[in-house]
Amino acid sequence: MTNKTISLIAFLIISLTINAQNTVIKAGHFFDARNGEMLESQIIVIQDGKIKEIGTVPKFSDTDSIIDLSNSWVLPGLMDCHVHITINLPYRNLNVEQMYSNESTALRAIRGTVVAKQFLDNGFTTIKEIGNDANYATSAIIKAIKKGWIQGPNIIYAGKIIAPYGGQSEGVNPEHEHFWDFEYIDADTPNEVKKAVRKNIYNGASVIKLVTGDNGIYNIEDIRAAVDEAKKYAIKVTVHTVGGLAATNAISGGAAGIEHGFELNNEQLQSMKDKGTFLVGTDFSFDNWYAYGMDSTTATVLNNNLVDRLERAYKIGTPMAFGTDIVVDIPELNRVESSLKVLETWKAAEIPASYILQTMTIKAAELLGIDKERGVLESNYYADIIAVQNNPLNDIESIKTVHFVMKEGEIIRNDKK
Repeated sequence: MTNKTISLIAFLIISLTINAQNTVIKAGHFFDARNGEMLESQIIVIQDGKIKEIGTVPKFSDTDSIIDLSNSWVLPGLMDCHVHITINLPYRNLNVEQMYSNESTALRAIRGTVVAKQFLDNGFTTIKEIGNDANYATSAIIKAIKKGWIQGPNIIYAGKIIAPYGGQSEGVNPEHEHFWDFEYIDADTPNEVKKAVRKNIYNGASVIKLVTGDNGIYNIEDIRAAVDEAKKYAIKVTVHTVGGLAATNAISGGAAGIEHGFELNNEQLQSMKDKGTFLVGTDFSFDNWYAYGMDSTTATVLNNNLVDRLERAYKIGTPMAFGTDIVVDIPELNRVESSLKVLETWKAAEIPASYILQTMTIKAAELLGIDKERGVLESNYYADIIAVQNNPLNDIESIKTVHFVMKEGEIIRNDKK
């Protein structure tokens, strides 16, 4: 190749770079997730999937692609830190064992692609898939998204759930021992826990989930074994637990997050604050509990307990990230619509809308370990951007009015073209 040819190629590359078309969003109202405030009249300049510049007077040219969201409320892409995209159990008739028998990993993966797209279309640009997805179905979904075969959110993935013998099963007869292996890894010692962590990472996990308190309680040493092993790969550990000794051990063992924590007491919530342990509360509404098969009285009691725990956690200052855990769709509602019923519990606990939005953006990103690249709209962050029709600071349920979705600079949905 001659010097003249090389110079011509270099000139063309420079010219293309200079003339590269940016995407410019005119945001009439803009949520500053870092400070929990709504700003006015911001301009967002996007290049190569990331935010290049943002402010009231950024420079852009006539050749840039302009998206006018002057009459909208513009937010960072939302995050749900506890989802199960490959499960859909019958309304008021949970039957996990039947699902294991009748639904293959392939079928579960196909369902997962549908539910993942529902999350993305409704403004959730990142989700944490927390397990219960057969033989690593979500790993295949993630690969398909990265290859561009399907559209879906950025997925933080737990792989199979690690638990003491039995997973979360009940009453499986000895002839069907290990029936639960479809979705769980038995691990009853620190060394077994470490091996299970390695197996999950091998199969694509980017977070580790343990279950404790269902069929056995992990000791602090068991939790630390998972945390130490995952740390080698820059991966965090989160723990499903309701409360009691199981929760105390998980907190003391260094877990990054507690999933559910329905029965956490104030001492535990304070310890979580002191250690920086996040609560992913999965705060079911009455309608969610009822959909899971509870009678009206039980559903009311359970929901009231969650309102109380949520109030106490907020007052104490326990770090929180938004999570839903819905696997039963409410009639005539899709998965995301069913999941967002949990907002009724947050509202009943009188949690400020700005804080709820932060748990769905910047605080969720911190828990997930992606707070240097997602969760706020700032320069050099991925352009995960959504717009809603009404001000969510007046009513958090306004996030249900999504009409624009962008993931990593790509427009996924734009109802007001």
